[in-house]
Amino acid sequence: MSAPLVEVRNLKQYFPVKTGFFGTKPLKAVDDVSFYVNPGETLGLVGESGCGKTTVGRSLIHLYTPTSGEVYFNGERVEKGNIKQMRRRMQMVFQDPYSSLDPRMTVEDIIGEPLDVHGLYKTKAERRERILSLMETVGLNAEHARRYAHEFSGGQRQRIGIARALAAEPQFIVCDEPVSALDVSIQAQVINMFEELQDKLGVAYLFIAHDLLVVHHISDRIAVMYLGKIVEIADADDVNNNPMHPYTISLLSAVPIPDPDIARSRKRILLEGDVPSPLNMPSGCAFRTRCRYATEQCAQSCPSLTDRGNGHMVACFNR
Repeated sequence: MSAPLVEVRNLKQYFPVKTGFFGTKPLKAVDDVSFYVNPGETLGLVGESGCGKTTVGRSLIHLYTPTSGEVYFNGERVEKGNIKQMRRRMQMVFQDPYSSLDPRMTVEDIIGEPLDVHGLYKTKAERRERILSLMETVGLNAEHARRYAHEFSGGQRQRIGIARALAAEPQFIVCDEPVSALDVSIQAQVINMFEELQDKLGVAYLFIAHDLLVVHHISDRIAVMYLGKIVEIADADDVNNNPMHPYTISLLSAVPIPDPDIARSRKRILLEGDVPSPLNMPSGCAFRTRCRYATEQCAQSCPSLTDRGNGHMVACFNR
């Protein structure tokens, strides 16, 4: 088996939040997360809104400086001294195609900016040729090069963002809910484009989303996140067909099924209680306040990810 392309070890991302006039308290957005992504692989990262998925992606490529923990790319640790070099190989596609593109720049300049930053051309003619080639790759026409972002639809804007991410010839792309702001028909086109690009370029993805159907379709493995921690990680089919953590089971029970007979016979598992605040986390397992299997042990200590066979990792004492 080849070595991981990206490896995250004990990543923590805390944000200080004011409590009163003088006090501060750490908001634990990401709390001791570890995982890896192999070359050419797609790792899906799923969970409820606010669980820390986006923060993981941004901390991984150091858009946020991690509070602690280590990120390795091709065996080399990502840190301040080599961050520019690493970012050429690690790019990001943002969730909102409306706010992630500079409204004052033309499409040509938006896509060409990574080429300028990393000095990836010798002449202006070569620069333009590469930009037009990237536009063609993501399904845009050459005539779009002189236009501005506001002149495009949401799907076209996201294609511009993808072309910008590809400009630096990355080996790894963080896809932060890249289809959540798009119409369903456009979502399918963009997802298919991601798969085609992966087949053509061999790029690896961390695909962040809350739609389990989309994640299962595109991912090789899936990691499930709850309140800043990964609670389950396994092969995509294994997570879908044999979920083990109570939170994963609940998430999958809410996925709509197009067959009405199957949908009627399926039991929806509803979680009781509210999601705890990251500012006031419960002791032990963060999920215990909503878990029907919780015991005293769950209140005393936090379970670590344990291999239940075939690389199916679960953080639960009772499942």
